[in-house]
Amino acid sequence: MRRTATILAMLLFVTAALGQRRVDHVSIDCFGDVMEHRFEVPVVVDTEHPANKEQIESYCRTMGDTGYRELVQNLLLFKDKHRLDDWLYYQIIRRAADQLAPKTSDYTLYTLFKWHLLSLSGYDAILTYSGDKMLFYVQSAENVYNIPIRKEGEKTYVCLNYHDFGNIDFTSHTFRKIDVPIPAARNAFSYAVSSIPDLKKNSSEKELHFTYNNSEYHFKIKLNPSISTYFKNYPATDYEKHFNIPMSRDTYNSLIPALKKYIRGLSARDGVEFLMHFTRYSFLFKPDTESYGAEKIYSPEMTLLSDYSDCEDRVSLFYYLVKELYDLPMIVVVYPKHVSIAVHFDKSLGKTIEYNGRKFTICEPTPQENDLKLGESIPSLANTPYQIAFAYEPMLTRQK
Repeated sequence: MRRTATILAMLLFVTAALGQRRVDHVSIDCFGDVMEHRFEVPVVVDTEHPANKEQIESYCRTMGDTGYRELVQNLLLFKDKHRLDDWLYYQIIRRAADQLAPKTSDYTLYTLFKWHLLSLSGYDAILTYSGDKMLFYVQSAENVYNIPIRKEGEKTYVCLNYHDFGNIDFTSHTFRKIDVPIPAARNAFSYAVSSIPDLKKNSSEKELHFTYNNSEYHFKIKLNPSISTYFKNYPATDYEKHFNIPMSRDTYNSLIPALKKYIRGLSARDGVEFLMHFTRYSFLFKPDTESYGAEKIYSPEMTLLSDYSDCEDRVSLFYYLVKELYDLPMIVVVYPKHVSIAVHFDKSLGKTIEYNGRKFTICEPTPQENDLKLGESIPSLANTPYQIAFAYEPMLTRQK
């Protein structure tokens, strides 16, 4: 037995020395559930780095389906089991690719495997190459901002890995498409996230407190830091997609019932004002440019997870809370340097914005110099032009 193990170790060493590595299984932890896939025949990964467009195309053609088709089938079963939307499914694709070709060892091979697994999963993905840089795109009909897009005929492709490069001067880098079509890869990619799988471990508590009407309010909510991992590189897209990303079950169940307790018996206007003050004063303010060097838009739960948040993040959380607790019509109001929100009540008050024949009351969820009440807007924005970026209609209204 010892001799057999020694011979196997020698064979693996020789294989590695010849520029290959063997992978016999893939193990992926997704939201605390582990997907194990064992290859019937170990996959041999050629670790010789493709150095130019022609070599990359040749490498992609030799990857084929053999050995990977069953892995992709299991990944898709895992996707269906946990009701993963495209963005979260891509996160487990990334983890699978990293085990086949570790990102830290060879970024090009890692990117090739992401493209290969996503394409075999049915998504219309392409690769482009310039010098030592490889950009990986997926076809999407949705608006995505501040990252490269590429037109191929009538289709638009959005870059999935631009965050790994920071900034690229496209005037000095000409990216050529890697021409290896996969006929079955036709699906468009969506950035909408409609559900979060149950998190099975690593929850922690966060204390929130604020003062409203001379009373102190304290909350202990459950949060899972892994949410930040899954949404770390989620790009800026339309507000509607960010704001409607649901909370995980533990976070929802620790926050929403607690808020319900405090607003029970209040009128809708008083309850919304309570939520406005909760969102305004339970978190520290800091612009994204100071925190991250660039603008980001948080989902409601990411706002809860973050130590700091700006106006867009406060609007995201406030919108989610009003939708869950009162389900009132809302509009997102965008000024050149500020984002706010307004809510439609049966009877409006204070500063209102008219939209589609109805009056919406300004509800400012971001801390200001003065403690603005419901229907009070920021004085410096009184004559500033604005746009309505997103309008929410309650389900009952939409069904009429």
